[in-house]
Amino acid sequence: MNFKPLHDRVVVKRIDTDEKSSGGIIIPDTAKEKPSEGEVLAVGPGEITDDGKSKPMNVKKGDKILFGKWSGTEVKLDGQDVLIMKESDIMGILE
Repeated sequence: MNFKPLHDRVVVKRIDTDEKSSGGIIIPDTAKEKPSEGEVLAVGPGEITDDGKSKPMNVKKGDKILFGKWSGTEVKLDGQDVLIMKESDIMGILE
């Protein structure tokens, strides 16, 4: 990927969920909710504070994360659909 996010932005690839419900019913694409789980593909250098210092990021490339349902901006990079969001939109890291 030839894209480097700026400041406290993060590039995330959604992790798709199963296409079947727990009861075995196949869920059509139109009824599926977009997953709020993803993998971090790229991380910016960090937010610049009011005193001019760089605040380090809490996430790193490869982290599995949870984010809000309406977080980020959907874009296509290198033919792949990804989200670009601020670090503050991330709710936590999955371990």
